[in-house]
Amino acid sequence: MRAVFIGASALSVMTARFLLGRGHEVVVIEKDKEAIDALSTELDCGFLHADGSKPAVLREADPEHTDVLFCLTGSDQANIISSLVGRSLGFGRVVTKINDPEFEHICIELGLEDMIIPARTVGRHLAEMFEGFNPLEISAMIKAEARVFSFVAREADARPIVALELPDKTRVICIYRDEKFLLPEDGDRLKAGDEVVLITHVRNLPVLAERWTAK
Repeated sequence: MRAVFIGASALSVMTARFLLGRGHEVVVIEKDKEAIDALSTELDCGFLHADGSKPAVLREADPEHTDVLFCLTGSDQANIISSLVGRSLGFGRVVTKINDPEFEHICIELGLEDMIIPARTVGRHLAEMFEGFNPLEISAMIKAEARVFSFVAREADARPIVALELPDKTRVICIYRDEKFLLPEDGDRLKAGDEVVLITHVRNLPVLAERWTAK
């Protein structure tokens, strides 16, 4: 698979290292030539010295043959613009990093549903560690063909859970709404912006990804 990163941030570099170690192709777009020179000795990947928010640059990055575009610069505004440009150019999946949670609903309204908010994720993890819990234990509990899949509900999903027409062997296990944890019933309705967590059979992942992560 092929990933393109906009911005040679620490998060980009760490993720790129993992992907390269697993045999994937990686391209990093970065405006700072010195950063590229430093990383070129560490990462065996492609580099573009350019502004990743420019349409011409993202076209050069080959959207058709790229599986994921990661917009991970230090600027929320730059990440949002790059994500919108990338989506318009045909990148199959776009991941947008935002530091300020106030941009979250704006991203949802713009259709940028694959968001990461690092401070929130790390903060929640540390708070749970403080209280003696290990949120990563769930990965060890999900065995055999079972998998967890999550998505952010869109306006079209604002209906009763039972009406979602989920694949066989798929259930909604929880919902996060306005940072609150909910255990839903089949008759409960989703709202746009809900983060929905499913448990499903591994064979259903392509169908779920096509439905909820397609541009």
